Amino acid sequence: MTAFGRTPSRGGPPAGAAETFLAEPHVATLTTLRPDGSPHVAPVRFTWDGDAGLVRVLTVAASRKARNLTAAPDGGRVALCQVAGPRWITFEGTAAVRADQGRVAEAARRYAERYGSPPPAPPGRVVIEIAVDRIMHLNT
Repeated sequence: MTAFGRTPSRGGPPAGAAETFLAEPHVATLTTLRPDGSPHVAPVRFTWDGDAGLVRVLTVAASRKARNLTAAPDGGRVALCQVAGPRWITFEGTAAVRADQGRVAEAARRYAERYGSPPPAPPGRVVIEIAVDRIMHLNT
């Protein structure tokens, strides 16, 4: 039972318990950096696409998390962490806000698959795509 970091391949996170944990309908926290450098932590629902190495988070363009990322020169580094009791998994990577309706629709499809109901569809909906370059986890 040790924590470890891993640079994922296109195959995604470690198999088995981690995949099962990621299929459970948990909420996670997404940490972005405000323009002044201070952290902003928000609860989010998300999906993991191991084949693409992407985490997707639906939000609206006017949200603080989306504004933090659009203010950053290259989107910015983020961390997303799902915790349930002694189990946790953290994804780190570079995030970008995407308004492309095809990308938003794919994020919504994956959200509905994971959480068992369609996501909210407010005006201005966008998807935050995180290109994951580090995964850490414990007890998964």
